[in-house]
Amino acid sequence: MKTSSNISTRKLVIGSVAVVVLAAAVFFFTFFQVKTVEVIGNDHYTEDELKEKILKGSMTSNAILAPLFYSKNAAEELPYIESFNVRRSGRSKLIISVKEKSVVGCIPYLDSYVYFDSNGYFVEGSKTRDTKVAFFDGIQPKKVVMEEKLPIKETVLNTAVALSTIFAKNDMVPDHIMFDDSYEISLLYGDITVQLGKDEYLEDKMTRAIAILPQLEGQKGILHMENISRNSKTVTFEAEEVEITAENWNGGYDENGDYTGDGEYDENGDYVGPKPATALDTATERWVGGYDEEGDYTGSGEYDADLNYVGPAPTQELLDSFGDWTGGYNESGGFDGVGEYDADGNYVGANPNTSDDTENTSDTSGEEDSYDESTESDQEYDSESDYSDEEEGYYDEEG
Repeated sequence: MKTSSNISTRKLVIGSVAVVVLAAAVFFFTFFQVKTVEVIGNDHYTEDELKEKILKGSMTSNAILAPLFYSKNAAEELPYIESFNVRRSGRSKLIISVKEKSVVGCIPYLDSYVYFDSNGYFVEGSKTRDTKVAFFDGIQPKKVVMEEKLPIKETVLNTAVALSTIFAKNDMVPDHIMFDDSYEISLLYGDITVQLGKDEYLEDKMTRAIAILPQLEGQKGILHMENISRNSKTVTFEAEEVEITAENWNGGYDENGDYTGDGEYDENGDYVGPKPATALDTATERWVGGYDEEGDYTGSGEYDADLNYVGPAPTQELLDSFGDWTGGYNESGGFDGVGEYDADGNYVGANPNTSDDTENTSDTSGEEDSYDESTESDQEYDSESDYSDEEEGYYDEEG
């Protein structure tokens, strides 16, 4: 028969054991709490990215338990990781060892990106592009199979691997690497295109390109390096002439260097000409209105000389409502707000931002407007008219 004394003793023993176990658990998780995590072997992913994906769950905060309970399937979320492991170093430090796949480039395929290694094997496919990996345009395989070699010409693959190695070494991965039908190479760095030509003297060409590109910051054009050889070191830069607009005009200073707002010099004293007219300036200058209903010119009347209603004088708010539409001018170059031509006389069609239910602002005595279909076909657009006086700069590094 159990006495109350025995029951009390048993409860005391159980309670004592529980306290000891709890104390041991607190000591275990406190003494071996992870305070430092070192990641080695990573290049593509940051330490924080790897720790977040691999060390999941409360158990991974303990240096003893983490090597047992870390996320073994984290590689599924980290496509460039081939393998990894977690081990303890001391009582509060973990070391994550990572082996990454040797991805050297990617190519477009259907609506995805295919990543390949230095041997040309398909490593990973993704809907999004990794800007840290060299992107090659102009390589279009007919089919790709995971973990199989891509059907790419060996010479092209060798070129891609060589370029990727150079980019990685100099941390100068371009936005695009393009191959034309003759497999000549062009690199796109922002607004600068570097023409490398054939796969010859690539190391020499890229060494010079990397040295020159910082000098071209803010410019647009083509850096010609096709003719670099053992005997030729001259590089030509073909600058694209930038149209000066009211937005990028850097004048406003007078000849004495004082800012007036309309001076024709920049802050360095270079002559840059008068400030270009804004879209509102042009529309206001060419506005065909200003007449009242009786045909008298008042300067603010909402009719043109032929008594067509053209509304009030143009405002910035009106032009902003046009969106990307550049029209509002008639065939004669006058601004009436509804004309289907731009300020340069190019036919741009009706304002797409105007609802079909909106009344035509041009009141032409109720007669139905007619449209001569020959008008549009007679308009000619000179694709070269945007550029003139092509400039060339030379970089001669023989000295």
